[in-house]
Amino acid sequence: MKDSKKAIWAWSFYDWANSAFATTVMAGFFPVFFKAYWSTGATVQQSTFYLGMANSIASIIVAALAPILGAIADKGGVKKKLLIFFAFLGCIMTGSLWFVRAGYWQLAILFYITGTVGFSGANIFYDALLPGIASEKKVDYASSLGFGLGYIGGGLLFLINVVMYLKPSLFGIADDVTAIRIAFLTVAIWWAVFSLPIILFVKEPAKNKGLPSGKAISSGFKQLGETFRQIRYLKVVGLFLFAYWFYIDGVDTIIRMAVDYGSSLGFPAGSLITALLIVQFVAFPATLLYNLLGKKTGIKRALLLAIAAYSILTILGYFMKTTTHFYILAVSIGLFQGGIQALSRSYYSRLIPEKQAGEFYGFFNMLGKFAAVIGPALMGIVTLVTGSNRLGILSILVLFITGAILLIKVDEQKGREMLDQYNNKVTLE
Repeated sequence: MKDSKKAIWAWSFYDWANSAFATTVMAGFFPVFFKAYWSTGATVQQSTFYLGMANSIASIIVAALAPILGAIADKGGVKKKLLIFFAFLGCIMTGSLWFVRAGYWQLAILFYITGTVGFSGANIFYDALLPGIASEKKVDYASSLGFGLGYIGGGLLFLINVVMYLKPSLFGIADDVTAIRIAFLTVAIWWAVFSLPIILFVKEPAKNKGLPSGKAISSGFKQLGETFRQIRYLKVVGLFLFAYWFYIDGVDTIIRMAVDYGSSLGFPAGSLITALLIVQFVAFPATLLYNLLGKKTGIKRALLLAIAAYSILTILGYFMKTTTHFYILAVSIGLFQGGIQALSRSYYSRLIPEKQAGEFYGFFNMLGKFAAVIGPALMGIVTLVTGSNRLGILSILVLFITGAILLIKVDEQKGREMLDQYNNKVTLE
């Protein structure tokens, strides 16, 4: 039943579960540990390049799989099963980081890439379940609640991990290195345990009757080609996806590379971790409030405001010199990060046919993750070629500008009309 409070909260709680990976691993300890522990002997520019390439490779894998998996999930009625598979792949790979010793950066990268594939792959099916649990009236609320819970949940575990790192003796831990390795284990456990609500209380949409696995796969591949044709017909969907491709890449690149950038500028690890905590706890209320702003101004205008803010913050990041500047930027990013993610997801749901949410969200995640190939790689290459981490961060600005120009051209009213025509056509057929 749509708009069930129990289902919406259970669905949203998965963000609480998997955000521990996004905060403690992707944004926090992995970049710090990779630069200081696993890639010992490499220059700061080389380690930035390695990390950028790792993020890009993971994104390429997810981008290649996303639309196919989405189509298969719709045909086979297995969104939840695939979510569970990828989520627990991510849990296992994250826990495996405990075993990687100093200097073995290649093994660390392997586990990180596979864990990121699990994280991103599960999100395809998590997003695809959204239209089934919330009507248009509740979809912005549900999406924002998910991101809000993600920030507070990921932030709480990250806070515990940070205290473990800064004061290991309080936990009976030998040193800060061991504390970080234990932190990876806590993320794996947290992610697995708090995935239970969505597994237990969110149902596979009843309209998906399901096919045998073999037929679902073959039908899914066939449907993939059909989805390309549908997106060509629903031109507004294609234009929004193109815009999203660029601007969300800038957001994801900042999330994944900000700590590496601060570390390259010589900021102490403790200050970088503190800044990440600031982002988490500012983003929790800000995401929910940004949903209200979107209702008042219109979702598209709210998205453009967030893109403009990120553009300004990228320029300010180029001139950043002190940890105080880093803290100020952290607060500012927290005000917009959850909002731009949540409203992008819910805005997209208005433009697509609900019965094919899996395959359309497959494309949504494909472009989001394929875009994330460009940003980290661009930053890493510019940094390596110029020898300047500041020019590397500034290169991200082009992604925000391009995304904004394309988003301005998106006509939601026209998109609704095209969707109505498409639904009528499918009904007649």
